[in-house]
Amino acid sequence: MSTAVALDHVGIASRDLGPMCAAYERLGFALSPIAQQSGRRRPDLPVEKFGSGNRCAFLRHGYIELIAILDPALYDNTLNAFLARYPGMHILALAMEDAEGNLARMRAAGIDIPGIAWLERPVEAGGPIAKFARLPFPDPPEGRVQLIRHLTPELVWQEKWMNHANKAVALEEAILCAKAPAETAARLSRTSGLPVEPDPAGGFLLRLPGAARAAGPFAPVMETRVRILTEEALPAVLPGVSPPASPFMAGIVVRTEDGGAAARQVLQGIPVVEAPQGVMVPPAYAAGAAVVFA
Repeated sequence: MSTAVALDHVGIASRDLGPMCAAYERLGFALSPIAQQSGRRRPDLPVEKFGSGNRCAFLRHGYIELIAILDPALYDNTLNAFLARYPGMHILALAMEDAEGNLARMRAAGIDIPGIAWLERPVEAGGPIAKFARLPFPDPPEGRVQLIRHLTPELVWQEKWMNHANKAVALEEAILCAKAPAETAARLSRTSGLPVEPDPAGGFLLRLPGAARAAGPFAPVMETRVRILTEEALPAVLPGVSPPASPFMAGIVVRTEDGGAAARQVLQGIPVVEAPQGVMVPPAYAAGAAVVFA
């Protein structure tokens, strides 16, 4: 299929990995070990070690990436440009099944994309190397918007990293907002190859139909969504959240297996907010991104 099929992951960025990971462990997420990233800056360049690294909360469907600069002497993987805007969510990755087909579709749509970017990282220190195929939209103002295909999904999603105290099982929705939401929606539609529709709250909605194993070996076939809201609509969906810049990747909705009961227990002591879709952790307690447990 030469379109995006699912919400693969979001990336939340900070200059310091430690406090960010501590915040997400406090929210009840079990995180994978630290992994320093490698890749090609352009398709025609050799693989090099990047200065960026991550830890991840892997879910049955999709995952949350926590990414920071581990070595300032190495290529920053564009993180400094992101963090100059605000600390928080800057990566939106949509799952694809056919990298070559999507590359051809994107070029036919007039997107100036040089080719497939090949990335890799160890899943843990001294461990096997996970590999990815990536199609990034060139320099979108939203952050890093990309299609991704996991070449070694069995190395990325492992049972030992998916037992979360908050009972999170799926990355269900990413929420963006913009002063010009139609422009952001158009970019996401061109990237994904899928149409957008009006969002009832105000803005636009991109529905991703789902595909077996598209966002991990445990992923069920389920619809996931990206919402692109007006700045006026954002507080009704994520109460108390205001954009520090535009466009803004504001937050995520995480599906739990127990209706949010375990999450509410874990979150005791954090000043959570009731949102339309569940209990919301404000950005101040989640490294700059609102997290809703549905």
